[in-house]
Amino acid sequence: MAGQSKIPQATAKRLPLYYRFLNNLHIQGKTRVSSKELSDAVKVDSATIRRDFSYFGALGKKGYGYNVEYLLGFFRKTLDQDETTTVALIGVGNLGTAFLHYNFTKNNNTKIAMAFDADESKVGEEIGGVKVYHIDQLEEKLTDVQAAILTVPGSVAQPITERIVNSGITGILNFTPARITVPDHVRVHHIDLAVELQSLVYFMKHYPSENS
Repeated sequence: MAGQSKIPQATAKRLPLYYRFLNNLHIQGKTRVSSKELSDAVKVDSATIRRDFSYFGALGKKGYGYNVEYLLGFFRKTLDQDETTTVALIGVGNLGTAFLHYNFTKNNNTKIAMAFDADESKVGEEIGGVKVYHIDQLEEKLTDVQAAILTVPGSVAQPITERIVNSGITGILNFTPARITVPDHVRVHHIDLAVELQSLVYFMKHYPSENS
């Protein structure tokens, strides 16, 4: 990624938010945007946005704001939007099946290319245009895949993770409740839906008037 090593992680996490909003503006034919408009849309304060954008040399002009097309081009390169990231889905249960049907249709840079399951009745099927392979074929098939979505039972998450990592995958989106262990060069994002829901309910009860 262009200049990614110089960008703080907190900034990098906000880039997809900016990209999505700027892309919508571009589709609507807007050519410029102020930091206040961006701030209202993505719920990040203007000072933070200006600091984030300064990493890309994109300093808005007073009374003009930011050039939408310039920023979009820059973020597209930085986020590798011009390259397709190939993803494997491991575990074709209810959640896994939903992912296959969705397959990030609005994100043309991310594509689930294959799926794996231990259930013989699912092997050979195509779900949402994605072929399901047997879990025994994992190492054989994962040669050109960069990331994996893990939707297997928690009890097998760690051994499956070790097989994924040994196949050269460096990014895992973990939807299992297990806290998997990986080497330092592998990035894992844990998404526990039960925890996210608890968090939502807590904020609804205790901070009802605040938009975050």
